[in-house]
Amino acid sequence: MASILLKCTAILSIIFPFLFISLTNANRNSAFLYDDESEDDVYYYTLDRPFSNSKSGIKATTIKKGASCDANRNNICNGVSANNGTSMLYCCKKHCRNVLGDMNNCGKCQNKCKFGQRCCGGVCTNVVYNPLHCGKCNKACLPGVPCDYGYCGYA
Repeated sequence: MASILLKCTAILSIIFPFLFISLTNANRNSAFLYDDESEDDVYYYTLDRPFSNSKSGIKATTIKKGASCDANRNNICNGVSANNGTSMLYCCKKHCRNVLGDMNNCGKCQNKCKFGQRCCGGVCTNVVYNPLHCGKCNKACLPGVPCDYGYCGYA
């Protein structure tokens, strides 16, 4: 019994480091995982031009991601520029959405990007084979290096 336990421990101690290294490298290079600069990490949009709340008179400088809105009245995100022009907020289905980076509301409300596309500046862009947007928006491959499957120089 002790020899079987010792053999299993030895085998696992050899396998786990390789498994750990392969999983961390796969996550780091994956074309479709969000990275640190992802829009999903933003919880508040910083408005480029603060607006005044009519009820309290206090100037709002931020809008929470996915904040409730009403397109007909009290629309807090009707074409509001945020994050130094990198976000444009519109009221889509009663929630504020960034139409410059939201894959379900790309460029306008209800415009969904297809599989293998990301919303880059309000345009659904192929990030699987595009050397200017390889794996994510604005990630360019070196000159002459192709983009295959979201990786620069995949071979």
